[in-house]
Amino acid sequence: MSTKQIPHICYHKMRWFSFSILRHISSLPSSVTRTCCFHQRVFTGPHTCSQLTLSGHSCHHRRGVSTALRQHIQDLSGPEQRLLDKLYEGLIGGQRASLAESITLVETQHPRKKELAQVLLQRVLAYRREQESRNEGKPVAFRVGLSGPPGAGKSSFIEVVGKMLTGRGHKVSVLAVDPSSCTTGGSLMGDKTRMTELSRDMNAFIRPSPASGTLGGVTRTTNEAIVLCEGAGYDIVLVETVGVGQSEFAVADMVDMFVLLIPPAGGDELQGIKRGIIERADLVVVTKSDGDLVVPARRIQTEYTSALKLLRRQSKSWNPKVVRASSHTSEGIPEVWAKMESYRDAMLASGELQGRRRAQQKVWMWSLIQENVLCHFQNHPSVRETLPHLEERVTTGAISPGLAADLLLKAFSSSSSSSL
Repeated sequence: MSTKQIPHICYHKMRWFSFSILRHISSLPSSVTRTCCFHQRVFTGPHTCSQLTLSGHSCHHRRGVSTALRQHIQDLSGPEQRLLDKLYEGLIGGQRASLAESITLVETQHPRKKELAQVLLQRVLAYRREQESRNEGKPVAFRVGLSGPPGAGKSSFIEVVGKMLTGRGHKVSVLAVDPSSCTTGGSLMGDKTRMTELSRDMNAFIRPSPASGTLGGVTRTTNEAIVLCEGAGYDIVLVETVGVGQSEFAVADMVDMFVLLIPPAGGDELQGIKRGIIERADLVVVTKSDGDLVVPARRIQTEYTSALKLLRRQSKSWNPKVVRASSHTSEGIPEVWAKMESYRDAMLASGELQGRRRAQQKVWMWSLIQENVLCHFQNHPSVRETLPHLEERVTTGAISPGLAADLLLKAFSSSSSSSL
């Protein structure tokens, strides 16, 4: 997957914006005090790459990731080292409590704990690479993203599929992102309540997380949580999203297979589910195909099968399929999993799955860079000084949003250049 296909809004503009700001930051003298939003604290003077700052002078030193990681480990206190050792050993030992605590660590906003989380992730990544090397370079886990409109029966579908997979000897982890309140940040965490049987299964792990206002309801740490689940020995990772906004695009950039769940009898489905979402789907499942809904489910299956033939293929090894299933009667559930296995085998054989994962890592790296660079831009003194006045003029219609954005970028650029 090339960067041209990355479905982020204004990706190319944001990437240019990131390069622009990074260039200005790197040109500042090393003695200048700068605020790094990644750590949410101020660093003064020259810095090392291990501090994960945006300093151009330090990060241009030819030091590998291993050097940075060693520096991190050297800076650890005794209690911190013991905590990480405990989490790592428990994690690779398959302890669900250690996995839950590790995910909590990567989700934290505390600056120091963020650094500890990165040390833990590097150890888990090294362990996973060792496993993959023993598996002839192939991934040891299968990542499946599931999305769809509210009411499609995503949670019921995941529970039935999850119970079937654990019954076959698989270890299944479910990362379910719940809608959260814009006011309090809290969420209902309803998925763990609805998946009552699966949550009691010792071979399953369910982790509900609040969307916290992130684009598409996929938290920025979901990708890291997937790595931790795989390190804990879960060979099937299911990522369920809110199913609104841009969530389908966000989850498609972190999984091996994207499954779209569609309920029958929901009106004009082909009009309601937009083309962009359908193009990302590797498998479409028409849910609730039982009782009186069997006839409309068959009709929807036919319509989507015809629609998919008109779209450009994403893969040379796989043609998207449309299947019907019922979580109530379990009819069609084994067939759905059989299609997923066929997809995985075809993509592994062609090498496309490995290529997709490599491309996804680059996508998420740039997503985090853009997030942190935008934070740095917003906290720049000249921008903070000019922003309230320009916002007021935009809201009153005195100037256009585009002009205001240009003025802010000019203020940032000129102040950065004058400080040289």
